[in-house]
Amino acid sequence: GKSLSLICGALAWLRDWEEKRRQEEEQLLALGQDALSPQQERPGSADTAGQPDWVTAFVQRKEERDMVDRLKEEQIRRKKREDRLEKIRQNVQLKYAAKRKRCEEDEAKRLLQLSKEALSQGAGEGALDQLDHNEEELILAEYESDDEKKVVSGLEEDDDDDLEEEHVTKIYYCSRTHSQLSQFVREVQKSPFGKDTRLVSLGSRQNLCVNEEVRCLGALQLINDRCMEMQKNKHEKKSSEENEGKKRRVNRTVCPFYSFEQMQFLRDEVLVEVKDIEQLVSLGREIKACPYYGSRFAIPAAQLVVLPYQMLLHEPTRNAAGIKLKDQVVIIDEAHNLIDTITCIHSAEVSGSQLCCAHSQLSQYMERYRKRLKAKNLMYIKQILYLLEQFVAMLGGNVNQNPGCQVVSQTGTVLKSINDFLFQSQIDNINLFKVMQMVSLGAQVRYGGPASAVKTNKENQKLAGLQDFLLTLQQGSDKEGDPPVEAEHDQLRTASPLMQIEGFLSALTNANQDGRVILNRQGTVGQSSLKFLLLNPAVHFAKVVEECRAVIIAGGTMQPVADFREQLLCCAGVDPARIVEFSCGHVIPPENILPIILCSGPSNQQLEFTYQTRDLPQMMDETGRILCNLCNVIPGGVVCFFPSYEYEKQVYGHWEKTGLLSRLAARKKIFQEPKKANQVEQVLVEYAKCIKRCSQTGGQMTGALLLSVVGGKMSEGINFSDDLGRCVIMVGMPYPNIKSPELQEKMTWLDKTMPRAGGQAPSRVLIENLCMKAVNQSIGRAIRHQKDFASILLLDHRYARPAIFNKLPQWIRERTQVKPAFGLAFAELRKVRTPCILCH
Repeated sequence: GKSLSLICGALAWLRDWEEKRRQEEEQLLALGQDALSPQQERPGSADTAGQPDWVTAFVQRKEERDMVDRLKEEQIRRKKREDRLEKIRQNVQLKYAAKRKRCEEDEAKRLLQLSKEALSQGAGEGALDQLDHNEEELILAEYESDDEKKVVSGLEEDDDDDLEEEHVTKIYYCSRTHSQLSQFVREVQKSPFGKDTRLVSLGSRQNLCVNEEVRCLGALQLINDRCMEMQKNKHEKKSSEENEGKKRRVNRTVCPFYSFEQMQFLRDEVLVEVKDIEQLVSLGREIKACPYYGSRFAIPAAQLVVLPYQMLLHEPTRNAAGIKLKDQVVIIDEAHNLIDTITCIHSAEVSGSQLCCAHSQLSQYMERYRKRLKAKNLMYIKQILYLLEQFVAMLGGNVNQNPGCQVVSQTGTVLKSINDFLFQSQIDNINLFKVMQMVSLGAQVRYGGPASAVKTNKENQKLAGLQDFLLTLQQGSDKEGDPPVEAEHDQLRTASPLMQIEGFLSALTNANQDGRVILNRQGTVGQSSLKFLLLNPAVHFAKVVEECRAVIIAGGTMQPVADFREQLLCCAGVDPARIVEFSCGHVIPPENILPIILCSGPSNQQLEFTYQTRDLPQMMDETGRILCNLCNVIPGGVVCFFPSYEYEKQVYGHWEKTGLLSRLAARKKIFQEPKKANQVEQVLVEYAKCIKRCSQTGGQMTGALLLSVVGGKMSEGINFSDDLGRCVIMVGMPYPNIKSPELQEKMTWLDKTMPRAGGQAPSRVLIENLCMKAVNQSIGRAIRHQKDFASILLLDHRYARPAIFNKLPQWIRERTQVKPAFGLAFAELRKVRTPCILCH
């Protein structure tokens, strides 16, 4: 319902807005033609100032002329684009011409390979070389034919600039995960706007790359590095071919999917028909075009751009993708964690091991190529080395020694302001912006992998470069003082540590009052780290708000919303009059939901799961008794949320010892949420199968019990609809760890910068809001459609406090009952069970 509301509301506005603009353009063009018609005065007449009348009139009408010309040009470009897309939409032969041509090429190459193999068996090596050269030259000549490309692509003599329309008003739809974006696109496809909307889905290389050699690297940073390396190899190969005046066999490190012509085909297909990310990847494999870059080509002409909100909220990523927010509409869905997301995106951490590794690489590179480097580049490398030395010194170490063997004398966590950190590390006189440009060159280099050279200047074209030199260091150095790469950081052997260092340097350019530097000294220098913590996310959200026509922050469970208004919007300088809040009720009837705040258990033990009391055996026993009673009367699936993995593990172990677990297992098969993300799907499948099997066979086993964790894999984006979630239980209140240095600093900053709200300190409001956002997300997993029904149990008497109670979603709060004793709650559950099942 939420997705369709956003789709229909936003796209209906966009359709009406485009129609209004067309009408205004036509009126302006008509008025412009009248205004530019020949005047009755003759060119030879003069005014009182001695100026000819026609000169005065021309000056006055110059702006009108420019506007009319611009509108005419825009109309022509729009008409070209519409005609082209309609031609592709209607002409099936043109639509699949690229596929036919590719099949012919593949067949020709296959036959060529067979002929080579046959010749190599019956002829000498010289004959094989002759066939290779002649026939491969022929195939490449056909492939590079410009005339044939124009025929197949539908391009005649026009260039491809007809799609570059910066005036196209767009809606940028952002959500948190790949699956949520795909679900939204499928809703667009089913909506009345599905056939008429030009939609493009953007994503990371990890989701969109179709080159199996790159995909198999797994980690996003490795995929990014390898992709950039292949592009550079392609450009260097092309330049080399132009210089030598002959063609060479395609190098294995050049990506075959990075073809401009094929990516144009993909762009056209994307604009003609709405496709989600999975369909985009399938199309990319089919036509051998890169979906990651091909989808970006479609942005200028697209009306709806679907993307992860990390890509929109991080300005460098936004600029690299070609996303322009001026006068556009942004919808941020699933925005309950928006503040945390902005904070995480713009925070950065670098370990002592990474700092020492980068220093070792750069220092050896500098020594080897010192005589071939320009003085300016050498100066910047020395500055980077100095920065790294000072950073390691701040952790209590020395860059010339193994970071894994240097024991830190004073362990603990220290927080410093940005300015204090810069002064104490004695780098306050260095221009970080200029140094970052040099670091970014090295950050694109993969350590220990087959990458090409990094060129530091134009005269250095034959320089082997930093990467080739680092290849000699892959197995480590025998020289004393050269720190080896630690085993626990195997990934750093292929991902340059300079990437994290660049991010940390960038973070240090924030304003002093907006962030803190955390020195985390633990055990050894290698295990210690420097972390930048962003305190004021509004500074990075301000540009989005300023540039956009409108920003919609949406979510199924956004309460409490005060922190969005205060910390994000007002701090970003938004006029309070511009902020509009809208909330609507749920589609389910009141009798389909039974929320209960339970204050005590079956043995009258008061339920208060504080850090001091939740570990008591009687509290864990009481929780087990509650679950045993509920599992006896509630059919299907029961989902129980614990505040943390550690507490869930502790309670599970206690139940095993006391025998409560076996009593639970007699009625419900017990599943536990896995810590690894790749195991979640398997657990959910088994959980659903068990519930279905029990509902069909009957017997003593009535379903399944899933033990989950608040903020874990099951608390967001999972639909426990129908029998998968007939009851959701929240054990205690999942307050964040108030002893965390990061959280303490955030609380201090809020108390200094934010006004008190309702007599409460901003820091206290923050703690309660973080807790209740997590609760609201978790308990909302069960009710997923209009005919769904479920009960919700909040096991802690503190939920009944007005400050907490009022932060429940309105549609839950209105129906919530506070039960001081378990017997009263149990009676309600038994009473409501029968009509609900009959209704179902």
